[in-house]
Amino acid sequence: MTTQALPIGMIGLEIRRLARNKRTLIFTLVMPAAFFLLFGSSAEYRTTRVGEGNLTGYILVSMAVYGAMLAATSGGAMVSIERAAGWSRQLRLTPLTPAAYIAIKIIVAMIVGAIAVVAVNVVGAFSGAELPIGAWIGCALLAWVCSLVFAAFGLFMGYLLPSENVMQILGPALAVLSFAGGLFVPADQLGSTFATISKFTPVYGVGELARYPLTHAGDVWLAVLNVLAWTALFAAGAMWRFRRDTARV
Repeated sequence: MTTQALPIGMIGLEIRRLARNKRTLIFTLVMPAAFFLLFGSSAEYRTTRVGEGNLTGYILVSMAVYGAMLAATSGGAMVSIERAAGWSRQLRLTPLTPAAYIAIKIIVAMIVGAIAVVAVNVVGAFSGAELPIGAWIGCALLAWVCSLVFAAFGLFMGYLLPSENVMQILGPALAVLSFAGGLFVPADQLGSTFATISKFTPVYGVGELARYPLTHAGDVWLAVLNVLAWTALFAAGAMWRFRRDTARV
C-alpha cells in the first residue's frame, strides 16, 4: 500500500467500523431528531416567529448543531478503542504522520456529523419548521462546518479517556456544555452572568454562527474567534496525546 493510498483506505475503514456500531449511530443520529420532535414541534412553536422563520425552525437549527456535536465527537472519540488495542503503537511502523492521522479522524468525524445534520433537517422539514431556503441551507452548512470543534474535541478526549464506552461519559458532558453555551436555552434569558460565562464555552460559537442566517443576531466575530480558538486548542491537545502514545515502547 502506498503512502498516498493509505489515508483513503483508512477513511473507508473508519466509516465501516462506525457503521457497525449501532449504539453510536442511534445515539448520534436518532436522539437529536427525537429531541427536536419532543421539544420543537408543538403547534404554538410553529406560529411563533423568530427572525425570518418560526420557533420550530430555531429549535431545528439548535438540534442540528447538537446532532453534529454528538456525531463529530463520537467519530473522534473512537480512537479510544484503538488505544486499548495498541493500534497507536503500531502506527509507529507506518509512514503516517501525527498530522495525517488526526486529519483522517477529523474527516471521518465530519462525515458522520454531516449525516446527523441531514437527519435532523429532514425530520424538521416534515414537522413544521419554517426557514427561507437560503437560511435553511446556511444554517445547515454552518452547523456542520462548525462541528469541526467537536471532531477535535472527541479525538482529544478519546486519548484522555481510554474506554470503549467513552461516549457514555462525553454524552452527558456535551449536554451540560450545550446548556451552558446557550444552545438549548438562550444564555441571555438566564441572566447577564450566565450570558458572559457562556461566551467562553466551546458550544457558544457554534450555536451563534449556525443560527445567524435565521436570526441575523449575535456577535459574529466573537463567535468565529470562539470556534477557531477551541478547534486549535483541541487539535493541539490531540496531536500532543497522539505523540505520547506513539512514543511508548
